Amino acid sequence: MLEPSNNNELPPIPGKRYFTIGEVAELCAVKPHVLRYWEQEFPQLKPVKRRGNRRYYQHKDVLMIRQIRTLLYEDGFTIGGARQRMSGQQDDDGSNGFKRHLVRQLRSELEEVLAILKS
Repeated sequence: MLEPSNNNELPPIPGKRYFTIGEVAELCAVKPHVLRYWEQEFPQLKPVKRRGNRRYYQHKDVLMIRQIRTLLYEDGFTIGGARQRMSGQQDDDGSNGFKRHLVRQLRSELEEVLAILKS
């Protein structure tokens, strides 16, 4: 999973509601065609499509893409293994591990913002 130590490699996620595929590609350090491929492979990844079939990703989608990227590129999972990890990820209490990851990621970003505001 994407831990705060890995966040230094990727730029912070701006506080926007929607991101284009090009913006997400830059935020996650992957190419747009890879994002389109991952949409086919990971059923959880469903960006909003508007006029002209243009994709608009939300903040949660960007976090999910970063988690997929970490599983594939850093942890060495195959696409099938990462898909299984994303869909069947359970903590000891039965809750979804992805939600826990989101909370950790958001907390880390908020701590960064707080540090900037204090300085």
